[in-house]
Amino acid sequence: MNIPTGPRGLLIPCLLSAAVVLSVAHAAAPPQEIVIPGEKIFPESTTSGPDGSLYFGSIGQKMIFRAKPGAATAEPFVQSGADGLDSVFGVFADAKTNTLYACSGTPAFGPPQPGAPPPKPAALRTFDLKTGAPRGTYPFPSAPSLCNDIALGPDGSAYATDTLGNQVLRLKKGAKELDVWVAKAGFPPNAALDGISVLGQRVIVNALGASKLFSISIEKDGSAGTPAEITLDKTIMRPDGMRSFGKNSLLLIDGANGGELSKVTLTGNTGKLEVIKQGYPDGPVAVAVVGTTAYVLEGQLSGMMRRPGAEVPPPKPFHATAVEVGKP
Repeated sequence: MNIPTGPRGLLIPCLLSAAVVLSVAHAAAPPQEIVIPGEKIFPESTTSGPDGSLYFGSIGQKMIFRAKPGAATAEPFVQSGADGLDSVFGVFADAKTNTLYACSGTPAFGPPQPGAPPPKPAALRTFDLKTGAPRGTYPFPSAPSLCNDIALGPDGSAYATDTLGNQVLRLKKGAKELDVWVAKAGFPPNAALDGISVLGQRVIVNALGASKLFSISIEKDGSAGTPAEITLDKTIMRPDGMRSFGKNSLLLIDGANGGELSKVTLTGNTGKLEVIKQGYPDGPVAVAVVGTTAYVLEGQLSGMMRRPGAEVPPPKPFHATAVEVGKP
């Protein structure tokens, strides 16, 4: 294309460039809230895909929702019962293999209800990240178990926390079944392992019951080092969802103090905690990042655990809200 020269000619490409920049900026503006429509969704986890899609696991409706890039409303993506899918806890997207990992099983909130179907055992399930088609099912090797959340190691192995079994399981790349990577003896009896992330050659887990973080080195042969407690400069009370953020930081959800999103910067086994935002009254459970925006998911899980006959507050839309976190 021939572009005119001179003052008038220079104005044309400048105006075109400005128009393109404004158009891209407008198109890239992230929604401030993403709604997951429906009743009794009770989402527990979220993850972001390589294209900016957000995925949400539903305990109540036993399915997975997806919000496409820029969308303010999530839509059903993997239906209840797909390849045995039950209540969905953790979800994790792996761009390299186009895989969506999901923790599935019957939640153990209170005693069994009369006439309720028998509980389904915990399992790690995989789906196609683009289509939602089922790929594989990997049952937890012991009971009682609760598959809570997932992270991916540098060699492609998947790690999953078992909250009831108080252990970390691993699905080695190419394996057909899970193995116990860290047994419950490596953690306090009341740990109740929950969130999990990978930073370099170590796995970081948080303990909802013990209100602690632990670091586990990935040895050269893939085995686990001895779990070491991470000393924080501030107290955490109810750590939940957690995602890696750059090379040495984590974004961490804490259900205490009205709900908090924090950044934890690690140096060895010490951590500096910085509260990014407070005030998530509907029970924050998870966080995922798209670009420089974090989405904090509020699960309203207290509604699932309400005693029969207790007063039920007016329902609220299930949602994730945006907060700018910048670059790692």
